[in-house]
Amino acid sequence: MVDKTEELNEELPKKEKKKVEKLQEEVEKLKADVEHWKNEYYRAYADTKNLRNNLERDYQEAMRYRSEGFIGELLPVLDSFHMALANEPTDPTLKNYLVGFQFVYRNLVSVLENEGVTEVSPQIGSKFDAKTMNAVDTVEGEEENLVVKVYGNGYKLHDRIVRPAMVQVSVRKVENKEEPKEASEKTDA
Repeated sequence: MVDKTEELNEELPKKEKKKVEKLQEEVEKLKADVEHWKNEYYRAYADTKNLRNNLERDYQEAMRYRSEGFIGELLPVLDSFHMALANEPTDPTLKNYLVGFQFVYRNLVSVLENEGVTEVSPQIGSKFDAKTMNAVDTVEGEEENLVVKVYGNGYKLHDRIVRPAMVQVSVRKVENKEEPKEASEKTDA
């Protein structure tokens, strides 16, 4: 096509040549504009697609964890059930109430499990895990970072901690070696 344009340019008068050159420059400019806007379109399309994917992921996560606040409000009720069920009544009438409490507790736990709630109940003597446990208290022991006592169980919703387990953790005994006062006074002098 370039060869034909050159041939036509040679045959045309000078005025016409300028018009043709001007039109060719305009065509090149329009081609550049088309390429620019095509790139802008692809960029906007990619941004829109990424935004749609991010919004969909956020929506799915929000739906998965929608009940987190409600579950946090139910945890004191579960704690109350744990305390009530931990005591063994001697009165037969109270034993019948206990059976009813156990039924309600099992139903509540079943509903929570269906929503994705799991209980974090550390065992005494297990290693302390800061991701799932909160050290409320420490006590000296032979080994460090072992669970000594469990104050309250923790709960997870899917893979997110709603409330960590409350535990007492062992710390290594610190042996206090005191130097005799006379020896420390001599070193100071």
